[in-house]
Amino acid sequence: MEFQHVNVKAFVRNTEEVDFEALIRAFHNWIQNQGRGELLLDVADYRHVHSGPGVVLIGHHGNYSLDNTGGRWGVRYNRKAVLEGSNQDRLAQAAQAALAACQRLEADPGLDGKIQFNGREIAISVNDRLMAPNTPETRTATDPEFRTFFSLLFGDIEYATSYPQDPSELFCVQAKTSHTFDTAALLNTLLPRSLSS
Repeated sequence: MEFQHVNVKAFVRNTEEVDFEALIRAFHNWIQNQGRGELLLDVADYRHVHSGPGVVLIGHHGNYSLDNTGGRWGVRYNRKAVLEGSNQDRLAQAAQAALAACQRLEADPGLDGKIQFNGREIAISVNDRLMAPNTPETRTATDPEFRTFFSLLFGDIEYATSYPQDPSELFCVQAKTSHTFDTAALLNTLLPRSLSS
């Protein structure tokens, strides 16, 4: 099974104090100061949607967002364009993009440290219901790829995986570690092999 349109969500700590207007300004600054090899286009505010996509920075190759799907906040990268390489390359690219965005928001002075990676959980979805329906068969078929990727990402640290069961939802695997990482540590495991956008 060849993955495309990979989404990675890095869960964040309590966002009740987040200044969303400051977040929107931060995303607009990303558009104005492009230089990371991406074409970023616009910002859309979907906070009115319950457990929805939150605030989205729309790009040509992929979107970034502070996302509340499933009722949990996280920094999400949604890869839209087809990417060459292996499944491991595509997983690494999406995870690197999500974690780098999270790190950038963590350091943004306008956000006052209110967005922080929770250090232990990420979720990976495949945004292609035809190729990767949310079924036990897909879980079985993709398990070796995810085990390989999480071993790269977390090293020797133990982790547990879970799969949302609703067949109407995107196929997704959530990984939770027994150790607390920061974004820089996880990025160091990914940068040598992630592909450019």
